[in-house]
Amino acid sequence: MVLVVVGALLCISCWVSLYFLLCNLNGSRSYEWNCRLVTLVHGILAVCITGYIGYVDGPWPFTYPGTKNTPLQISAMVVSLSYFIFDMAWCVYFRTEGPVMLAHHTLSILGILLTLWLGESGIESCAVLFGSEITNPLLQARWFLKQTGRYRTLTGDVVDVLFVLLFVLMRVFVGGTMLYCELISPRPRFFIKCGGVAMYALSWVFMVDIVRFSIRKSKSWQKRKTDQQETVAANGHEGKKD
Repeated sequence: MVLVVVGALLCISCWVSLYFLLCNLNGSRSYEWNCRLVTLVHGILAVCITGYIGYVDGPWPFTYPGTKNTPLQISAMVVSLSYFIFDMAWCVYFRTEGPVMLAHHTLSILGILLTLWLGESGIESCAVLFGSEITNPLLQARWFLKQTGRYRTLTGDVVDVLFVLLFVLMRVFVGGTMLYCELISPRPRFFIKCGGVAMYALSWVFMVDIVRFSIRKSKSWQKRKTDQQETVAANGHEGKKD
């Protein structure tokens, strides 16, 4: 456990150092811009590591929940734990996030800490990290597109569609299946199962926002289509007059 604590402290220092390095390199950008770059790096790194754990290194999380943590699982959890601590501190200091996102970070930190302390159920934690972080690059891309004035383009529409589809697939369907396997298995501890229920419930809180966003997006697309049709009709009418 001492090695885990030392590793977490080293990883926190790495995330902090990366953030300040980006702030120095991108002095003209905001603090949030550089923090989101760190978030993007963590998202890609977490997806790659946990994807390898789930699909290659094993065990399969749907079949073997509650098994002992492997060194690779511990490493992945330490990397993500240190990032969540860094990002939580950043969000609290700059007051950029609401209670739902802070609750997500808090549950993630407590869940990883519990898994590391018990020494088991690492495969479920890695599976949850994979499902949570796989949409992260798209979320950050959406924010960067907005900041650079490229959001209302085809690229922005593709990013939004992919984000919604991935979120629903991974958080609701795959996450629901994972939770079911967790609850019916006799191996995972009771507190681990409670954490799984809490994370899935939080996913549905996010899902409400996703549905609202999808409704607004569809209305925006419809309005844009109507405006284009009216513009084409007006141009055609003016052309006949000339």
